[in-house]
Amino acid sequence: MLGVITLNAIVLGAETYDGVERRYGDVLHALNGVFLAAFVVELAIRMLAYWPRPVEFFRSGWNVFDFVVIAGSFVPGVRENATLLRLLRLARIVRAVRFLPDLRVIFAAVIRSVPGVSSLAVMTLLLVYLYGMVGWLIFHDHDPANFGNVGQAMVTMFVLLTLENLPAYIEKGQELSNWTLLFYLSYVLVASFLIFNLFIGIVINSMEEARAQEQRNEREAARAAAAKSHDPEDDFVVTMEDRIDDLREALDALEDELRIRARRLAGGLQRADDGDRRQDEAADVADGRHPPAVGLVEGDARKHAADQPAHVPADGDVADRERQDQVDDDQ
Repeated sequence: MLGVITLNAIVLGAETYDGVERRYGDVLHALNGVFLAAFVVELAIRMLAYWPRPVEFFRSGWNVFDFVVIAGSFVPGVRENATLLRLLRLARIVRAVRFLPDLRVIFAAVIRSVPGVSSLAVMTLLLVYLYGMVGWLIFHDHDPANFGNVGQAMVTMFVLLTLENLPAYIEKGQELSNWTLLFYLSYVLVASFLIFNLFIGIVINSMEEARAQEQRNEREAARAAAAKSHDPEDDFVVTMEDRIDDLREALDALEDELRIRARRLAGGLQRADDGDRRQDEAADVADGRHPPAVGLVEGDARKHAADQPAHVPADGDVADRERQDQVDDDQ
């Protein structure tokens, strides 16, 4: 079927040449009818494969797309409209994505990246507007062709996203002032490099998600096929693949737990090293090897005073002190 789609694309391209259309127009139209008949037969066979529950066929987005593209050629009013008919014929070429797994992953990644790319586009628009306004303030008299108004300035900033003619803009700006170099360099660093790197990151992340989803879909299809099959070998293969997936998930969870424990252990060792260092300092102070830190002396003094019991003088000590005071008075 992929070959039929390729031939259909070649015929559609040949119809755009006036000489080919005049000479072989009837042959090309006949080939389009043959291709349409082949697509109808292929679609009918696929729908019959879901019997007695043909509704299951429409649970796949690609199946719905195929049905709309092929059935649309028979809708009244479409066959009489050459433009709509050619658009439908052109849409049949997109069906080639369904037969190529890697291309299907890329297509799914593009769809998944739309929300992230949309947010990035809004941020880029704000950045272009900001630099467009600043550029208009700086260059509207010096370079009115590129910065005559904010609209033209935004167009100039948008073109500079691709770094096209950047040296020429820098040279023209330096005719006004060398400080204009900061304007262009900051825009290149923020807009060109940062924005494009973020875009690449979004696409790569979407590719990983699309590939994981494609693997899950393949696994579900394998389970469904094994459930319909009476061959125990198919059940064994699916069971082993499920166990391997479970082991991979368990290993990922263990790796995450090991990272967390390693960070906690590193923090505990650091606290233990701090405690040993304080004990060593206290021992050095006790041995008189070096003077203690002010905070350490005060803390130890307070601790020592708190640990010692209050001193209560005995009766003999009081009498001796009174006799000593009397002797001092007599002298």
